[in-house]
Order: sequence, then structure tokens, then C-alpha cells
Amino acid sequence: MENMFEKQSGKTVIKVCHVTKRLGGTEVLRDVNFSCREGKICGIIGHNGSGKTVLFKCISGLYRPEEGEIYVRKKRLEEEMPQGMGIIIDSPAFLPGKSGMQNLELLYLLNHRRDRSHLEEIMRKVGLDPVSRKHVKYYSLGMRQRLAIAQAIMEDPDILILDEPMNGLDRNGIREIRELLLEWKARGKTILLASHNREDIELLCDEVYEMEMGRLEPEKVSQA
Repeated sequence: MENMFEKQSGKTVIKVCHVTKRLGGTEVLRDVNFSCREGKICGIIGHNGSGKTVLFKCISGLYRPEEGEIYVRKKRLEEEMPQGMGIIIDSPAFLPGKSGMQNLELLYLLNHRRDRSHLEEIMRKVGLDPVSRKHVKYYSLGMRQRLAIAQAIMEDPDILILDEPMNGLDRNGIREIRELLLEWKARGKTILLASHNREDIELLCDEVYEMEMGRLEPEKVSQA
């Protein structure tokens, strides 16, 4: 596995080395190895319960593995969460009594950012109306997913960790988000993507891995 990674071209941004993770005494990840390169979309497929979400949480710093090491931008992950990373894992916790724009503003201001026009542009980019006063509690599943994507990209991260980002989207929404991810890739971003939709994987991903029972193996790799 290591030799394969060394032969790949491009700078490695995420590297997972012999990672094992246990939850409640069950081995959820088993000696996982893989890497993601700069400006590439790396896809992971697998059934529910195969370990994809746990792996994403380990890479995001939400879980710490019992064995192995994870490197982000050549820096080993320790206790803290890595910076410059946009994440969609599980269902984001939005304030239901606020509008989508208000939710983004509250998070954006935590980092002392005040560029409202930038947030408006991000909302439009994901297909939401920034001037709408509609509260998030009245959002459809697809609208919530669009807002989650807006939250993930609003600070212009160089890494995106996206666990099933197309959930709840209609055909038009899926097309728009696919275009957005390809645009992000063209800007040199690194994207780690899990999707149940094989078409998402085939259209978007440069490298594909399959996870089964906590083990990860490379599928057929297409070089872009």
C-alpha cells in the first residue's frame, strides 16, 4: 500500500497509516491505509456500518484512533481538530428558529469575519436565497443539506470532508452540487467524499476506495 502511495503524483494532503478504531469494544476500523492528494477528489464507497463515517470522524479530529497515525498537510493529528477543513458528517446542528443566513452569520462571526456579501454569495452558490427569512425548522431535507454544504465551504477551506453530501437533494440539486465540487477541485482543493450513489463516485472521483467491515481497499483508480 505504501509503495502505491509513493508512486502517486501530486502533494499528499491527507495520509492515513495503519489506523484501527474501536467503539464499545467493537473494531470499527481495521488497519486502514490510504492517502488523498492536493486538487483531487477521493471517493469512499461502502454499505451502512462499514466504517466510512468513523473514518471521516478520525480524519476530522472528532475521534482518536487506538492504533495508527493520521497526517493532515504532513502534520500528525493529535488532540486538536485540524484547521482549514470544511466538514459534513451526520446532521449539522442548526438553530431552528433562525433563518439559514442567520445561522451562517452566527458561525462566521465566531472567527471575527464580517463579510456579509461573501455569505450571500455562498448561499446563492448552493441554491439558497440569502434574503429569505424562512426559519431552518421549516426547511426541507434538501434545503438543510444545501445549508450544510454552505457551512462547510463558507470559510474557503482547502480540505472538504463530505459524508453523503447529496442526501435529500433532488436531481437539479445533485447536478448543482456536483458542479460546485468540480469547481472546488479545479481551485486545487482536496475533497474526501462518501456517497451511496455510484454515479457521484464515477463522475467526480479521481481515486476510489471500498470499505467493508472496517477494511479499506483501493478500487479501480482513474487518474484525472
